[in-house]
Amino acid sequence: MESSDSKPTRSSSSSKSHVKSEPSRKRSQPAAVTIRDVAERSGFSSATVSIVLNNAPLARYIPDTTKEKIHRAAQHLGYRPNLFARSLRGRRSHTVGVMVFDMTDPYCTLVLRGIENTLFQSSYLPILTDVHNERSRFERYLEMLLDRRIEGLVVLANWLFVDINVLADLEKNNIPTATVGRELKNDKISSVIVDNAAGAHAALEHLHSLGHRKIAFIRGPRQLSDTEPRWRGVRTLARERDLELDSRLIVDLPESGDPFSSFEQGYKLTEELLHRRRPFTALMAFDDMTAFGAIRALVKAGIHVPEHCSVVGFDDVATAAIYSPALTTVRQPMEAMGTAAATLVLEAINAGLEKKPTRTIHRQIVPELIVRESTRSLK
Repeated sequence: MESSDSKPTRSSSSSKSHVKSEPSRKRSQPAAVTIRDVAERSGFSSATVSIVLNNAPLARYIPDTTKEKIHRAAQHLGYRPNLFARSLRGRRSHTVGVMVFDMTDPYCTLVLRGIENTLFQSSYLPILTDVHNERSRFERYLEMLLDRRIEGLVVLANWLFVDINVLADLEKNNIPTATVGRELKNDKISSVIVDNAAGAHAALEHLHSLGHRKIAFIRGPRQLSDTEPRWRGVRTLARERDLELDSRLIVDLPESGDPFSSFEQGYKLTEELLHRRRPFTALMAFDDMTAFGAIRALVKAGIHVPEHCSVVGFDDVATAAIYSPALTTVRQPMEAMGTAAATLVLEAINAGLEKKPTRTIHRQIVPELIVRESTRSLK
């Protein structure tokens, strides 16, 4: 009796131990389905299954009925290929790095859309980084992207100057690269930029055609690459139309890494122009954010836009069309620029895979003047 009593006690103890182990088994992750599992399910060898599921060159010699059975078995088991392992074997990552200097800059949104759409259509995954206008962060992210074996890189270089020496590793690693918004003096890195001179020329010609002769200008920061060509476009039109550029009606935006600071600076610089007591009937701003700040300052001073002063911007950011008044501006085809940059990178990647020589291309896209409610003829 005692021995029989003792057995249930041991059995009970063993049962408790068994119950405690159950939750740990439930918590464990299910094993990933492997090619071997698919082979067992389909009845074919692992080698045959691997050839079919990886669409290897030898797959063309395998009967369609066999392929169907293998794909059906893989689908039933929920097999998913290990793309990372495949990339390690094939030395392909199918990823492209995309570096943005400030995600909050309205300029970036449509450029990114163009990049993303182009990469998606070619089955490349973008790895997006925002470097916050910090050089150290840019350098660190660049290292991290190279460590992840990106096959190409697109850099939106609209506000922060990109030192070509920082991108030297890209040349050493033969990483096809394209910049948007800045053309680097380099024979390895392609670029896509807008024709800033043509855009500024068109904007000033519009104001001149409306009868404006006393025109104020808020130029861009001196160090920004877009500033010089836009001012060159202004000077060219001034020479063509014999238009006087009054130095007392010209001010410059200060250098800043914050894209939204141009609104505040546009406001302050317009107030400064008004305090100089040099009359002007139109104002040409470096970009849309500056123009928005200028309009705010003019309205505060009791100067109605466009009745008393016409205002024109540059970029055509999303809010330009819904601002009050809707802003006349020079439209940068930003989505097209993103598409062009991504296309240049993909073409260079494909050329490298085919062992063909790659070409460095510098593409310049013509902007478009968009006339809205902030400009009108001088009466």
